[in-house]
Amino acid sequence: MTNDENLNNPIYDVFWKFQDEATIDAKLNELTLQPPQFFPESDTTDLGIAHGPGAWAITQYDLIVEMSRAPEIYSSANGITVIDFPQIFNDFFSSMIAMDDPRHGHLRKLISRGFTPRMLAQLDDSVVDQANAIIDGVQDRGSCDFVVDVAARLPLVIVCDLMGVPRSELDFVFEQTNMILGASDPEYVAEGSDIPTVVLGAGAALAELMTNVAESKKGGDGTDLTSILVNAELDGERLSAADIASFFILLVVAGNETTRNAITWGMHYLTKNPDQRAIWQANVEDVMSTAVEEIVRLASPVNLMRRTATCDTVLGGVEIAEGDKLAMFYSAANRDPRIFDDPLRFDVLRDPNRHLGFGGPGPHFCLGAHLARREIAVMYRELFRRLPDIEAAGPPDILQSNFIHGIKHLPVEFTPVA
Repeated sequence: MTNDENLNNPIYDVFWKFQDEATIDAKLNELTLQPPQFFPESDTTDLGIAHGPGAWAITQYDLIVEMSRAPEIYSSANGITVIDFPQIFNDFFSSMIAMDDPRHGHLRKLISRGFTPRMLAQLDDSVVDQANAIIDGVQDRGSCDFVVDVAARLPLVIVCDLMGVPRSELDFVFEQTNMILGASDPEYVAEGSDIPTVVLGAGAALAELMTNVAESKKGGDGTDLTSILVNAELDGERLSAADIASFFILLVVAGNETTRNAITWGMHYLTKNPDQRAIWQANVEDVMSTAVEEIVRLASPVNLMRRTATCDTVLGGVEIAEGDKLAMFYSAANRDPRIFDDPLRFDVLRDPNRHLGFGGPGPHFCLGAHLARREIAVMYRELFRRLPDIEAAGPPDILQSNFIHGIKHLPVEFTPVA
C-alpha cells in the first residue's frame, strides 16, 4: 500500500501524506467540526486483505463521547482499526479493547487486579529509579536521540517489570513493538515486505515470550502482574495462556508506544513554547497535573479507534447503517474549539482539560491512564531537576502511521553533567 493510494482519503491523508507537524495540525483543524463523513478505504488487496467499503470519519468531540458511552450500538468486537484485518490480528494485538461485554467486562475485571492503587503504588519507586537510570546514561553526552535514549526506555522498562519480563528481553520487546506499530513506516519494515506476515511474526514472538514467562509464574507467590493473572480466579475461571499473551502485547504495544510518544511530544512542545516551559519549571509540582494533561491532549498519541454499528442509528444528524465502520478521531476531537479555547495553543495551565487522550468515557477508557500520567510526570520532574536546559535541537521525525501519532526520532541538546 503506497502513500499515493491514500491521498484523497482523510481517514489516512493527514498522517500519510503530510509528515510535518504544522500541516498535520492544520488538516486536523479542518476536520474537527465536520459532521460524520463517509470515505472510501484505500486498496489493501496487495496486502492480502479484502478491500473494505469505507468508514465514517467522526471528528467532533461530543459525537465521540456519545459513541463511547453507547458500546451496545458502537461495537469494538470487529476490530479497532479501519482495515478489516483477519481475526488473528485481533487475537494477537487487541485483547480486551477489541471485545464487547460481557466478555470484555469479565476480562477487564480480572486484569484490573493488577492496576489497583496498591499495585500501582508499588511501582512508584521503580518509575523514579528508572527515570534517573535513564538520565544517568545520557547526562555526560550533551546530546542524544530523545526517543531512543530517553522516552522509549521508561515505559518499556516499567511495563516489562510490571509483567515480570526479564530486563534481558527489553531490546527484543522494543524491536517487536516497533515493527507492529511502525509496519507502515519503511524505517521499521522494508518497502516491499509482506506487512501482515511481518506484523504477525512480531506478535507471535511476543506471545511466545509471554507464554514462557507466564508458565514460570504458575503456582508461585510473585507480586508481578503476570503472577497475579496466571494464578487468579474470577467466578471459577482463570485466564488462558492466550488471554495473558494477548494482554501483554496490548500493554507493551499500547502502554509503551503511547506513553513514549506523549513524553516525546512534550519535549517538542516545551521547546517550541519557552514561556510555557518557564511556567512549569518555576513551579514544577503545582503545575505538574495540568501540564501532563495538556501534553496528552495535544499529542493524542492514539490517533483513532474504530467502532462498528450494531444497528441502524443516527449520529450527528447522519443516518448510520448496521455494519458501518466508524473511525473516532481523538486527535481532531482534542482540538475541538467548542471544548478547548485556542485549541492549537500549548497551555500548561489549561483547566478544565476534558481531553480524550485516553479514550472516551465508558467501558473502554484506558486502564493504564494513571500509570501513564505517573510516568510522564516523573520523567519531566527528573529531567527538570537534573538536565534543566534540555531542549529539542531539530524537528520531530514523525512516524508514518494512521493509527499512532508518533515520533521516531527527536534530537535534543543539554549541558553535559559529569
